[in-house]
Amino acid sequence: MLKRHPQFPLEENILYFNHAAVSPWPLCSAHAIMEFTRQNLHTGSKYYLKWMETEQELREMLCTLIHAGSSDDIALLKNTSEGLSVIAYGLDWQPGDNVVIPKNEFPSNRFVWQSLEKAGVETREIDIQSAEDAEQALINALDSRTRVLSVSAVQYTNGFRLDLEKLGNCCEKLDTLFVVDAIQQIGALEFDVSGIKADFAVADGHKWMMGPEGLALFYSRPASRNLLSLNQYGWRMVENPTDFQQTGWTVSHTAKRFECGSPNMLAIAALNASIKLITETGMRTIHETILDNTRNIIDFISNNNNYRLLSSSEANRLSGIVTFTHKSIDNADLFRSLTDDGLQCAERGNGIRLSPHFYNQKWEFGCLFDLLVSL
Repeated sequence: MLKRHPQFPLEENILYFNHAAVSPWPLCSAHAIMEFTRQNLHTGSKYYLKWMETEQELREMLCTLIHAGSSDDIALLKNTSEGLSVIAYGLDWQPGDNVVIPKNEFPSNRFVWQSLEKAGVETREIDIQSAEDAEQALINALDSRTRVLSVSAVQYTNGFRLDLEKLGNCCEKLDTLFVVDAIQQIGALEFDVSGIKADFAVADGHKWMMGPEGLALFYSRPASRNLLSLNQYGWRMVENPTDFQQTGWTVSHTAKRFECGSPNMLAIAALNASIKLITETGMRTIHETILDNTRNIIDFISNNNNYRLLSSSEANRLSGIVTFTHKSIDNADLFRSLTDDGLQCAERGNGIRLSPHFYNQKWEFGCLFDLLVSL
């Protein structure tokens, strides 16, 4: 019997190449949830202080994972959309201001900015896919009224990866806020918020970080954090949250100011276990393995006359995502055939999107290629 990674005991007939959508949980995360359930079932909140320690441990590991300055810069929100909304509706906009984003962004990083039109804010969508220099195309769109440049680190449709350091350096010079939707990079490729000079970075935990839905990392640089007005208030976002009788309360100086109410301790227990697995495996090892996976798939697609590669093959653009299409089979029919044969993938960007993780075994790629050849 072919062996799987011990942390991912998937069913025998499944080839899981869909981490850019929703990841399976590793065994350690499932065990963490079962233990959390057992504690709740038998002892209620008896171990709440231990749960709070787990929450802080997660905050510190996420801080290390993204090279933030302090765990005080990390908030735990519900999802990427909430984080981007905190930014968009926390800034003091003036009519005539604008936001620059890449064209064809995922709706989370598009709708929220477009919703500001009622405040007189323009959203400029820049075609980076056909530009000779994607980063320069974005930079050229910035002007004195650009308040925010907001980009996905990796495009969800085809895995196109941006040079975030170049963009961050430019934003710093122009005094433009740099916002990064990092959901398709954190957990797959190394990510350094300090090195890219991001003001804010947001990422759900249910993709490459292999956690459950409903919990997201929200990073804010301290100076930039203070630019955001708060639109949600509750007991937990103050300096002394357990002093329930306080009257002269003060908003937390940390990123916890964005966490207005009770935490999602169930998801925290699971994501904490997943991030431990990432840490123990090593982010550099994961980064290199995933890029090897990507190159392997690109080589196969590029050398097969029946398929057309839709992702970039340039080394600096590679990520964990590869998108392709068949030259003679309709995309919807191709997707149906692949999924019927057990391949977990996605229909995105007018093609089939594959996104394997570090734990996918060599034999799984062999099965993938055999399946593609058979069609």
